[in-house]
Amino acid sequence: MSWISRFKPQPASLSSKVLWCTVASILLIEILAMIPVLGQQRKHWMDDTARRADITASALQASPAADASRLLQLAGIQHLTLIYSRRQTQSWQIPSFKPGTFPLVVPGDASIAQDAWSACRRIIGYAPAEETIKFSSTAFPGETMAVVLDTAPLTAMLRTYVRIALGMIVILALLSGLLVYTVLNWLLVRPMEVLTAAIIRFREAPEEANISGLDWLAARPKDDISSAALELKYMQEELRAALWRNARLAAVGTAVAKIAHDLRNILTSALLVADRLQDVDDPVVRRAAGTLIPSVERAAHLVSRTVDFAREGRMPVNRTAVCIRALIDDVIQTLAPEGAPWTIENRVPLSLVLPLDRDHLYRVFTNLIRNATEAGATRVRLSTQNYDGQTWLSVADNGPGLPERARINLFKPFAGAARNGGTGLGLTIARDLIRAHGGDLVLNHTGHDGTIFSMLLSVQEVHDRMATVA
Repeated sequence: MSWISRFKPQPASLSSKVLWCTVASILLIEILAMIPVLGQQRKHWMDDTARRADITASALQASPAADASRLLQLAGIQHLTLIYSRRQTQSWQIPSFKPGTFPLVVPGDASIAQDAWSACRRIIGYAPAEETIKFSSTAFPGETMAVVLDTAPLTAMLRTYVRIALGMIVILALLSGLLVYTVLNWLLVRPMEVLTAAIIRFREAPEEANISGLDWLAARPKDDISSAALELKYMQEELRAALWRNARLAAVGTAVAKIAHDLRNILTSALLVADRLQDVDDPVVRRAAGTLIPSVERAAHLVSRTVDFAREGRMPVNRTAVCIRALIDDVIQTLAPEGAPWTIENRVPLSLVLPLDRDHLYRVFTNLIRNATEAGATRVRLSTQNYDGQTWLSVADNGPGLPERARINLFKPFAGAARNGGTGLGLTIARDLIRAHGGDLVLNHTGHDGTIFSMLLSVQEVHDRMATVA
């Protein structure tokens, strides 16, 4: 965790963007929420002025000798007119009042939006300096009162309110932004930094198993971030294993290339000896030599193909018309001689002839049958099925089935071995050979009652081949 705490975000990092976006969002929301409040403040000021006008009119009516100018100035009124039902009564005004036409405002008739708009215009200086308000008097029921006001106090009040409110909004936005940033930094930003750092470390040194940060994230409560960290951890482990396997395969290819020359010489000597055994009069020896010579030739050919595979990555396919049943009989003759503790049933029809590489198919059948017998099977059955114009050839045995480790890592080099000492390369190479022909090798079933592998062989290839020959 020490390297996580030392991870410092850059100015344009995700953490800084989250902080400033949070502060800006809160500022915008608070400012938008303040605009209706400004309208309410303006409405309250107008209502308060109307009450002062009522009190002033009552005082002037009760005491005509009172100083009207003084009372009007104290109430913040320039001109006051009391209008009766059908006639106009007296008016009072301050000495400095200059008659004119002033905008009329009727308190209580405007909506909140209109009040807010008028307040905003007054704050930015686009409203008149005087306004006339007209309202029903409460001091004189049933009568109307018109008042001309100096709106400078209203403008000053609104601007003071805005300054104070903006200061509070900025402080609240910063505090809220820091709080939200802290929460988001812990829940999102820091995990993203850990994931980014893990990806960078893996890119720089994929062979080093340094995933402490991912362990910390994967151990968090179950959420999307912990799931992503867990999947990234598994992906890195699988990629490291794949790199290790590829390195071993490269080493194997190098070793095979080095020993191929000597191995060819050894097989050539064995082939010469087998040829001489064919001249022996003993029929048993001659029959054994007839079996040995093709095996040695296949071994020599296999060495050459293996070198090609190690050098080029994929063995070339040399297609010829192959009778599948006859090919399997050759494999049976090698793997199930007389007295063998297992039996191999060849139920493939004799008419099945495919344009395939005979040596490749020989290796595939040999591998599948040998795996079954070494796992403890006493019976192996090879048969074919036709589905939608395609031929599937299945290899079924009555063995104990594949262990869990082999099923999980099936077709993975060095990981899918079903027995001690195995490399797990047999099935991988077998599937690659079948796929090189345009087919596939799959596991259909495995259990206590046995295992079934199936390989896809296209019947259309047979028809195309027969049409070419004809």
